[in-house]
Amino acid sequence: MIIKISGMHHADDIKEASLLGVDLLGFDFIPQSKRYVRMISSQAGIIPDFSEERLRTLSKHNNNLQPHSRRISRVGAFADDMPQNIVTRVYNYDLNYVQLNGDEPAVTLENLRRTIDPDIQKSIRLIKKINISSIADLAKTTEYEGNADLLLFHITAEEAEYQATGDKNSPLNQLLSVYSGITPFLISKPNAPFDTLLIKDIAHPLFAGIDLDTQFELENGRKDMVALKSYVEAIRAFR
Repeated sequence: MIIKISGMHHADDIKEASLLGVDLLGFDFIPQSKRYVRMISSQAGIIPDFSEERLRTLSKHNNNLQPHSRRISRVGAFADDMPQNIVTRVYNYDLNYVQLNGDEPAVTLENLRRTIDPDIQKSIRLIKKINISSIADLAKTTEYEGNADLLLFHITAEEAEYQATGDKNSPLNQLLSVYSGITPFLISKPNAPFDTLLIKDIAHPLFAGIDLDTQFELENGRKDMVALKSYVEAIRAFR
């Protein structure tokens, strides 16, 4: 099962998260976010901004850097952003995934993949986030079939406050059972994380994993790594 930790911002948290055995680390490139990852200004309108990581690489001419070697895949989160901004960050942060959190239509995903793969990042993968406040919202997934590699269901419905039942008829399973698409999906919800036993009971065959966002934050972008470690270990124990 995929475990994704979003909103990474501090270097020490990133290092610790890398030791937990999670699969994806998410970085927020949405300017309105309090966890926004800023780039260094190039001080020139015709030259794109760049990341500290890319600056170190260029300044040292480090040809031995192997960005894909033994590191967790990186996800960049965007919302209704300009394609050039997304492409620049895919390059500078060596992103493996682009996650779209806004009202982007399916054609945006199609165009991004064509632009980025293979020249900027070979085999780039795309995630489309969909807010689920009712069963009817699951109908929105149809548009993205064939364009998204993963869907992210951010469940804000009242039914999201589930209790573990020990069976396959939980309200969460009833909600997810309505999804009849072919694209694997992650789930997330506001505030507290899903109960680990509830996750164990999820029966949908396309359930691929969970996204932990603000649930383990001590403050904006600062993670409670002790609590996060315990939760990840509990999930790994049965998946």
